[in-house]
Amino acid sequence: MSRDPLLQPFQLRHLTMRNRILTTSHEPAYTEDGMPKDRYRLSHLERAKAGVAMVMTAGSAAVSRDSPPAFGNVLAWKDEVVPWMRCLSDDCHEPGAVVMIQPTHLGYRTRWDRGDWLPVLGAGPAREPAHRHQPKVIEDWDIARVIGDFADAAERMRDAGLDGVEIECYGHLMDQMFSPLTNRLAAPWGGDFDNRLRFAESVLRACRDRVGPEFLIGIRHVADEQEDRGITLDDSVEMVRRFRDAGLVDFVNVIRGRIHTDAALTDVIPVQGMRSAPHLDFAERVRAEVGLPTFHASRIPDVATARHAIASGALDMVGMTRAHMADPHIVTKIREGREEEIRPCVGATYCLDRIYQGGMALCILNASTGREAEMPHRIAPAARRRTVVGVGAGPAGLEAARVATERGHRVVVVGAADLPGGQIRLITRTPRRAEMIGIIDWRMAQCAARDVEFRFNIWAEAEDVLALSPDVVIIATGGIAQTGVLETGEDLAVSAWDILSGDARPGRNVLVFDEAGDHGGLQAAQLLAEAGAVAEVMTPDRSFAPEIMGMNLVPYMRALQDRQVTFTVTWRLKAVGRQGNGLEALIGSDYMAAIRRREVDQVVVNAGTVPLDDLYFVLKPLSGNGGAVDYDALVSGRAQPEVPGFQLFRIGDAVEARNIHAAIFDALRLMRQV
Repeated sequence: MSRDPLLQPFQLRHLTMRNRILTTSHEPAYTEDGMPKDRYRLSHLERAKAGVAMVMTAGSAAVSRDSPPAFGNVLAWKDEVVPWMRCLSDDCHEPGAVVMIQPTHLGYRTRWDRGDWLPVLGAGPAREPAHRHQPKVIEDWDIARVIGDFADAAERMRDAGLDGVEIECYGHLMDQMFSPLTNRLAAPWGGDFDNRLRFAESVLRACRDRVGPEFLIGIRHVADEQEDRGITLDDSVEMVRRFRDAGLVDFVNVIRGRIHTDAALTDVIPVQGMRSAPHLDFAERVRAEVGLPTFHASRIPDVATARHAIASGALDMVGMTRAHMADPHIVTKIREGREEEIRPCVGATYCLDRIYQGGMALCILNASTGREAEMPHRIAPAARRRTVVGVGAGPAGLEAARVATERGHRVVVVGAADLPGGQIRLITRTPRRAEMIGIIDWRMAQCAARDVEFRFNIWAEAEDVLALSPDVVIIATGGIAQTGVLETGEDLAVSAWDILSGDARPGRNVLVFDEAGDHGGLQAAQLLAEAGAVAEVMTPDRSFAPEIMGMNLVPYMRALQDRQVTFTVTWRLKAVGRQGNGLEALIGSDYMAAIRRREVDQVVVNAGTVPLDDLYFVLKPLSGNGGAVDYDALVSGRAQPEVPGFQLFRIGDAVEARNIHAAIFDALRLMRQV
């Protein structure tokens, strides 16, 4: 037996878990009509087959009709969920994983205009900032009904063959009823500690009475709200001890902080550039105080941190949830001594950004996650070996090279720069985003292990490509900063890229015109502010940085709000002219015929990218397919049609400005059939 602390079994009541790693509850929004169908099941099954000890499914599975999904949550209040969960449970049990689910009532953490348009409940009238909703104050008949709904949901999960449930007690109704910050009810459900605890205790007792002693029940709870008048450590310890002594809970999963605003949520679920495992020591204190098996997850992205959490005795089970979205085969690679091959989570939090945009959770650097049915994680070998020439060594080019070499092809990559990475090299000029280089480093290591040939410092011409006698040519040359968005004075402005790369020195009084609304504008603004500039970030949109979701926006705001930076929305930079020793910016509006003038000494424009595609268009008439892509074949997972001569394709930003995930998805989807 291995001596690795992570690979030691753990006994949870009558269940023996095969190691100490779990994926904690998270809602990837893979449901169809509120049911965990094939996409949902296959994502959990991939991790179960790879050795994870427990798959905790369905973050925030709704127990009541008046808890409508905020982002594709499983509808645990419907009887039809049972066969779908039975299928998931049976499949994940077969390779040896424990399977649980996280039922909840969202309370005011959702909206009334979803689902059946029923009133949303709260323990008081206060508005929940994240979902911008003022709830109906819960009544006695609501309380009785919801308690019964929790018990019904627990019974459904027992009948579906799951091993247990983890009741959610952070940010949702159960926590809202317990917290003095949100509970404004009179006795017997509000007021002193015992009254505020009554709802959670009633829910757990109803569930235990319904499912019996052998079905596991735990809680994922806020052990400290870190706010004046909020739940304290002493409060939570007393709560859990009472539940433990009454036989109501078998384990705890520890949370610290609140989730009612983007900033608070980001402290609970940190993003890149923030400290790893910030609440691990606190979880260890809770474990020592309550004497129950303790789980915890909060930015534990790597094996070393997870191993420390177990070896030090801080935790009994360690959650590596976002890490498993990046690489579902972590446990297999640990067991086989291949830790260096683990695809790293870089903390980009694209997964959560996606669900808060209303999409399904996807990983920025693993395009197979969430697409297991149509795009399995394992790459099948090709029927015959071909020569693949890639031009460009950014994320798209390197993913194409990785997949092609895994399929057994000869691969040559030509890059114009002296180092791989493309635009990611610019991103990592901001120290907070330095982890993004892991997207490149992992692919370079995979390519190096399979003898991909790299030729850097070469501005490839058509004859360079043709000299390699390619069967397939992949143009992944990326994009360049877009210019030409101003009516006049383009030559007087610099791009966000110029600021990030150091090609342009920061000015003192700067206008940043952010038309793209992506990271480039705010990264440039942060660099300018840190250099001492007074900066105005201007956008024609109705909100600034619309391509940056709430959690990734938080570190920017914390870096900018206490500096001399202002934000202006709904105004558009039209032109730049000279004004004495400085510049004059002419500013218009999409909403009215108005012109404002602003005197500055520097104008920075972030307008996205345009494809760097000259080589593609030179090679296009020389190729067998003329650069054409059979979209039906591409989307259905079939090979592109055979043609005389070489096939030519372009991917990533060489096609159009998108994002890193799109570039990697382009490459994976195309190359797995080449």
